[in-house]
Amino acid sequence: MTPPEALLLDIDRIWKSQEGAKVTIRIFGSMALMLQTDYERGTKDGDILYAPPVDEAVKDQLLALGGRDTALAKRHRVYIDVVANGILMLPARPEFVSLRDLSARLVNFEVEALSILDVVITKLKPFRGTDIADIEAMIERGHISHDQFLARFQSAIDRFADSATGAAKLSKIVENFNQVERDYFGVKETEIELPPWVDEG
Repeated sequence: MTPPEALLLDIDRIWKSQEGAKVTIRIFGSMALMLQTDYERGTKDGDILYAPPVDEAVKDQLLALGGRDTALAKRHRVYIDVVANGILMLPARPEFVSLRDLSARLVNFEVEALSILDVVITKLKPFRGTDIADIEAMIERGHISHDQFLARFQSAIDRFADSATGAAKLSKIVENFNQVERDYFGVKETEIELPPWVDEG
C-alpha cells in the first residue's frame, strides 16, 4: 500500500460525514501518478482540487484531518493540500480517471485522479527538479507519447492563454515543454505559436 492510499484510508475512517452520499475528491500531482502507476518517490504533499463537489466544509475537514502537521500526516509522511484549479495549467477538458479499487475500500469518498498525461502537462509550469523527475519517469515507462504530449499541450495553451496571469508565463512554459521534447523524447523542438498578447507589457 502506498503512503497516499494509507493516508486516504485513515482519513476515511475518522471522517464525519454530513450526508449519506460519497464525496468525490480529485487528486493531481505526483500523488495522482503514484495512484495510477508503479511509480513511487518521496513526496510530502498530496494535492486535491478545490472545485465542486469539494466545498468549504469538505476542504476544512480534509485539512483538519490530513493537512500539514496533523497526526496522520506525520504518520504517513504525506499531507493533504487543497488547491484551486485556476492556478493549474490544464487542458480545456481535463481527464480524470476513476480509482474504483481504492474507492471501493472507502466509505465516504469516491477518488478520481488526474490522468497521467494531464499531470505531466501541469508540471510544465512549476518545473522544479521533482516535476522534471516525474515527467521523465512517465516517459521512460511509456505512459505518454510525444504526439499525445504535443496535442495536450496545445489544448492547455488555448485555455491558459485566456488567463491574464497565465499568459504572462507561457513563454517560459514553452521553453520547459521544448526541453522535455529535446532531453526526454529525443525529438526536435516544436515551434509553438503563442497568441500575440502573451508576455506583452
